Amino acid sequence: MVRLLTIALILAAASAVAQESSQTPVDTDWPKWRGPRGDGTWNAPRLADDWPKTGLKEHWSKPIGGGYAGVSVARGRVFVLDRQTGPLDPATSKPDPKTEFERLVCLDAKTGEKVWIDSWPQSYGDLNYGSGPRAAATVHGEFVFLLGALGQLRCVRVRDGELVWSHDLVSKFGGRPPTWGYAASPLVSGETLIVQPGGKDGFSVMAFDLKDGRVVWHSLDDQAGYSWPVPIRRSGSKIDELVLWTPSHVRGLEAATGKPLWQIPYDVSEGVSIATPIFHDDIAVVCGYWEGSKAVQLGATPGEATLLWEERLLRGLMSQPLFRDGNAFLLDRRDGVVCFELKSGRTLWNDGNRLTPRGRDPQASFVWIGHEDQVLALNSDGELVLARFGKQGYSEQARAKIIDPTWAHPAFVGNRVYARSDTKIVCVELPLKER
Repeated sequence: MVRLLTIALILAAASAVAQESSQTPVDTDWPKWRGPRGDGTWNAPRLADDWPKTGLKEHWSKPIGGGYAGVSVARGRVFVLDRQTGPLDPATSKPDPKTEFERLVCLDAKTGEKVWIDSWPQSYGDLNYGSGPRAAATVHGEFVFLLGALGQLRCVRVRDGELVWSHDLVSKFGGRPPTWGYAASPLVSGETLIVQPGGKDGFSVMAFDLKDGRVVWHSLDDQAGYSWPVPIRRSGSKIDELVLWTPSHVRGLEAATGKPLWQIPYDVSEGVSIATPIFHDDIAVVCGYWEGSKAVQLGATPGEATLLWEERLLRGLMSQPLFRDGNAFLLDRRDGVVCFELKSGRTLWNDGNRLTPRGRDPQASFVWIGHEDQVLALNSDGELVLARFGKQGYSEQARAKIIDPTWAHPAFVGNRVYARSDTKIVCVELPLKER
């Protein structure tokens, strides 16, 4: 009997080890907008379901300037953009253009100590919501790619911040910054970098060579929106495509050439095509603030796309929707977190504005943490919320304030959260589940 019990214990232990080793590896970097895969998913370690009543442990906090750009973390370094200004001009009560500039700040991820800074002059003039840059940096290999609020596109080295190449999208390519400035992060696609200057005569969307900044292709005439282009591969296809949401269309492009493949008209008020589209099951969905959401069904061939459904009462703004098991989750401007069926647009439930307060500009950054239906969300009050977005409804597990009010997307690496406001960036520890 003892021998059998011993064998059973050995087999159970081996099974547990095998199960542990078969789990998806924890993501070690957050190198771009919306995380390692650009879709708001994070392969997290096993996090505790309850947090200390005294709040989450802060490892470090460092002062920075203003900005809405999210945080990126890669290779043990933190990258965040901000804006710096000198004293106000007494005659105009505005910053002196000679002392106004944008920066990319590189910090040590463990200590928060400065590693290097890349800066460039940039006057904001009358730019609305002009606290600072909007687009998160993109880290790829040895390079960091960044885009300033008014069109400064730069490639610098991760190692030391040395400038490799740069372009002024406005002066060089006729870019037309949207009302609230460029907000879509540069997207690495193959060996090219995709950005959206919004220029006329085929310069709405552009692809640059990663290494030298050479123009590879340019396409379309639409004005620039604020949303990130989404790389996709439809079922049965061998062609990489991009889904773009501009202020006038939902569009599909061939990623390698910029060739237009399909379009669905969608004029949005004040050009607020903001939230990143979601793409699953050959369906692309965009969520607008005033005119609501539209779903596009992609067919078997690259040019095949039809309007699947539209729903004016599904109204998102800045928050990026999530998808899981046939359902999408959106921060609606009226009802808070809303769960709806991807294929029909039918609403299943809403949270009654429990995750974040209802307001004119509701905001919370959603991230799946890879364990069933658990989500981490940083709301506009600077509160980090651990919750479940289930098929039956919303349930909250823990909440802690970690930063001042913010619209910027945090980064998650290991069991640490990196979040920024207009005055500081912090590194906070998430408690792990005890084994």
